[in-house]
Amino acid sequence: MLKDEPHFSRRLAAVSESKTTRIFAQAQEMRRQGREIISLAVGEPDFETPMPIIAATRQALTAQHTRYGPVPGEPALRERLAQAFDGYTADNILVTNGAKQALYSLFQVLCDPGDEVILAKPCWVSFTEQIVLAGGRPVLVETGEAFELDPERIRRAITPRTRAILINSPNNPTGAVYKIEAIMATADLAAERGLYLISDEAYHAYTFGRPHMPALVVSPDRARVVTVRSFSKHYNMTGFRLGYVAADKSVIQALSRLQSHTTGNVCTFAQHGALAALEMDQGIVAERCAELQRRRDLALARTRELFPCTAGRGAFYLFPDVRGRLRNGETSADLAARLLDQAGVALVPGEAFHGPGHIRISFGTGPETLTRAFDKIREVL
Repeated sequence: MLKDEPHFSRRLAAVSESKTTRIFAQAQEMRRQGREIISLAVGEPDFETPMPIIAATRQALTAQHTRYGPVPGEPALRERLAQAFDGYTADNILVTNGAKQALYSLFQVLCDPGDEVILAKPCWVSFTEQIVLAGGRPVLVETGEAFELDPERIRRAITPRTRAILINSPNNPTGAVYKIEAIMATADLAAERGLYLISDEAYHAYTFGRPHMPALVVSPDRARVVTVRSFSKHYNMTGFRLGYVAADKSVIQALSRLQSHTTGNVCTFAQHGALAALEMDQGIVAERCAELQRRRDLALARTRELFPCTAGRGAFYLFPDVRGRLRNGETSADLAARLLDQAGVALVPGEAFHGPGHIRISFGTGPETLTRAFDKIREVL
């Protein structure tokens, strides 16, 4: 190595940049160059943050709630969050800088080098990289028809090094909402083998026709269930960077110890906005869920004109099979690049989610924009 050549850790070399944020940056750069780009790539609906949240955050700033706070989170917020989980108190809650930090910290706390975490694919881009950063090994198992969770495949993947099972429902990138029976069987399996069951429920507020089932409700071993949720999608607070973990006190204490050396407390005045989100009229969330279902129906109909696609039952994603549209030797990443260049529509290729041959379409934008995007895609194809 040359003397002036930068050297970084092997840990960093083992992971790649988030492909979703890379595509977002690429689309932004093309816009700066004067191109009209429609993004169906970002996991963020175009709804505005509700005004009670904005007002409470402003009020907290005016009242000088701008200093250090408790590492696990503001007590009033933790107490309010605990009410959603039967038998939990504030001691079962840790507030984090988004669900992403919550998951990163969990793998740091739970995994020793060589430990395995089982997860179903396709899966969110950062799961595998975060496990690797903790020294662990992600073990990817196939899902069943319509991307349903398959507990039997999970059972066959368990080894003496398995430390945890990770499930994500509603799912990013597929939009699948797992059947209650599958979640129950997976929870029973985790309890039987003494494994942690990490349930990423960031999209739990948005389901269409099939209700979300929290893993904690059906598990016979509540002490080993770790629930991760977020204010980002639920209340359109993506820039606030607020998530939380609900778990056994021993897990929360371990996470708090780690967080005391990484971020310390989460933004104090933003937590006042989060408390207002929980206390405001929740009808606005139901209205937005209904609007997302209308957008899902539009996007699904237009997608099926071009590709085979299962009906996403939650979140705001579709994950169509594009293999029938690929040119000779082309991948879904090549197709996404072609559509960005020729149609001006940003999509995320399935390779980002360990689902090659697919693309992820976000229907978080309005009907008029969705229609224009699909018109452009159809013209190119």
